[in-house]
Amino acid sequence: MSVAKPLPHDSARQHVTGQARYVDDIPVPRNCLHLAFGLATIAKGRVTDMDLSAVRAAPGVRLVLTADDLPFANDVSPSAHDEPLLSDGSVHYLGQPLFLVIADSHLAARKAARKGEISYREDTPILTIDQAMAADSRFEDGPRIWARGDAAAALKSAPHQLSGTLEVAGQEHFYLEGQAALAQVQDNGDMVVQSSTQHPTEIQHKVAEALGKPMHAVRVETRRMGGGFGGKESQGNALAVSCAVASAITGMACKMRYDRDDDMIITGKRHDFRIHYTVGHDDQGRVLGLEFVQLARCGWAQDLSLPVADRAMLHADNAYRLPDIRIESHRLKTNTQSATAFRGFGGPQGMLGIERVMDHIAHDLGLDPLAVRQINFYDETGATEGDAAQRNVTPYGQQVTDFVLHDLVAKLRDSADYDARRAAIADWNEDSPVLKKGIALTPVKFGISFTLTHLNQAGALVHVYQDGSVQLNHGGTEMGQGLNQKVAQVAASRFGVGMESLRITATDTGKVPNTSATAASSGSDLNGMAVKNACDLIRARMSDFLGSHLGCPADEINFAGGLVHAGDNVLTFAQAAQLCYENRISLSATGFYKTPKLQWDRLKGDGRPFYYFAYGAAVTEVVIDTLTGENRVLRCDILHDAGSSLNPAIDIGQVEGGYVQGLGWLTTEELVWDTTGHLRTHAPSTYKIPACSDRPEVFNVALYDNENAENTIYRSKAVGEPPLMLGISALMALSDAVAACGASYPDLQSPATPEKILSAVQRVQDV
Repeated sequence: MSVAKPLPHDSARQHVTGQARYVDDIPVPRNCLHLAFGLATIAKGRVTDMDLSAVRAAPGVRLVLTADDLPFANDVSPSAHDEPLLSDGSVHYLGQPLFLVIADSHLAARKAARKGEISYREDTPILTIDQAMAADSRFEDGPRIWARGDAAAALKSAPHQLSGTLEVAGQEHFYLEGQAALAQVQDNGDMVVQSSTQHPTEIQHKVAEALGKPMHAVRVETRRMGGGFGGKESQGNALAVSCAVASAITGMACKMRYDRDDDMIITGKRHDFRIHYTVGHDDQGRVLGLEFVQLARCGWAQDLSLPVADRAMLHADNAYRLPDIRIESHRLKTNTQSATAFRGFGGPQGMLGIERVMDHIAHDLGLDPLAVRQINFYDETGATEGDAAQRNVTPYGQQVTDFVLHDLVAKLRDSADYDARRAAIADWNEDSPVLKKGIALTPVKFGISFTLTHLNQAGALVHVYQDGSVQLNHGGTEMGQGLNQKVAQVAASRFGVGMESLRITATDTGKVPNTSATAASSGSDLNGMAVKNACDLIRARMSDFLGSHLGCPADEINFAGGLVHAGDNVLTFAQAAQLCYENRISLSATGFYKTPKLQWDRLKGDGRPFYYFAYGAAVTEVVIDTLTGENRVLRCDILHDAGSSLNPAIDIGQVEGGYVQGLGWLTTEELVWDTTGHLRTHAPSTYKIPACSDRPEVFNVALYDNENAENTIYRSKAVGEPPLMLGISALMALSDAVAACGASYPDLQSPATPEKILSAVQRVQDV
């Protein structure tokens, strides 16, 4: 069977040889036009005059469009219709598109876009969380509040009480391939769009709106992306719509791609949060009552901020049973880029809050933080039967029936030699006045499913040709994560053929309609099951025919090893396909899947938003220089739960990459806006993602042997987002190292840059 084998990525050879084709590599038709935006240079105000004569006169410029020139809808929002493609006169952030240049070349369009002479009536922008709270600038009428038990009473009666504030950093997606789109009008006015997007159907929908056409008149194709991480779930709408409108007006192919600086200035990032917490606990560190206030900076438009903030609330418990808890969430509107989806989708922010609480409690009691974490874990599944069902309930009312962290953490603790290393680090710190080491083990419990229930569906289209070759298409998109490889392995296993017999074609809204975004870690779960459904329909037809034709019960026909066994008859799969074709048996099928057991009321904060949970844990060891704040990750050990992995090699790669991206989020990656709303970290020279030398010197990653309790595709588990939160262990290890410098709590904020580490060290030493 092809599943569970560590096969290489289907495009690995093309990736390393440069043959993999991305949108910018697609040969364009002769006389293709190129687009660029003219951008606002203030953060808030109104345009009083826009002189574009110099833009129109610039070399190579064919056309310049403003909002008044758009034929139909001027909106690229994925949610609230509050995000105009081109400003209607109001300016909401520095970098907002004001006009669109259509020129003969990419460079000509970019140069011309800088020539606009814009006059503004400038207003005072709201840029920070404090400013937004003071102005009551928010999305939704007020804070969203979810509660379980009586947190106030529990806090009042608790033997110990702590409070604190954690700044949670934002993050730039920094995909290798920037945003890009190519649109070509067809002879009947229909539109074909090739887009670097995680959500082809969203592109189709927004392009159709902008052209005043039904969705069937727009076809969107996505072969692959050079990274997405959530940044291509909604942020590609503006480019695709621009290209389609320009192509419809000019009758020519139109292409648009952002240069890196433009990309970072225009597009949204991970939401930065401020989290206030008050916790009551006992002498062993057990949480008795907890209140969280989560303040999310959402930017100027709603985008996906509501579900992001919801998921932060949903992960405020992480791996811990919190019977008396109150979570208050503020979704704040500011004059900055509209924050958007990013790997983890709010989950990392919520999870970091509770991990900070556990760390603070341990320091307060002088305990090993791991002991505090373990005493607060949900009960081991099945350990107390009916009692566990009453105790293992999340703050939002979902029973945790598959909790495996007791065993997973015990195995990691042993394999990583955690206890001996912690003791050795304590000895080191006693004898080392300048270099201090720290270590931390943190767990992950991450819910898998879209919290908007209707998105938990997928379709697929599978063809078996008469020569036995198989072509399949599904609604997921490939962004380097190996989705196509995994889905192809599923199809190969259903037909019992080798991988060489299969080909997955580009994601295409003309083949599979109404797709959900490839997001929420659901790509393999949803699309794998949809492809399985289609393959099984074809295989059942083949079995029924072959059984009657060869005199064998259909349920005894076996597909394996490229052969079809029907009683005493053995055919190759190709021969079986040929025989079915000659006897007019349909060898094509659509498949469909919808995730079961989901029920969720987001206003009440109650129900079952997740089909299951993915688990993992990481041990990170670090060293810091107390004179400079410089630091290194010395070692990381990870044990991660991918269920019965569809492809262990790809899943381990995802875990490694997720950890390093989480490490970057919490250590090196810092977004800085000045007081005018200008993003100052808008290029690799000022924004620092982890490089090869930043990865742990010793990096041990293994998959936990754990078949999914729920009926997922071959009992596997999602592996896209959960590993990112393993990086939280690095921040906690850095906090542990700072704690060795004095008696007070380090209060280390994220991102833990050398400057912030040095500041925390000095605070601890000065007390």
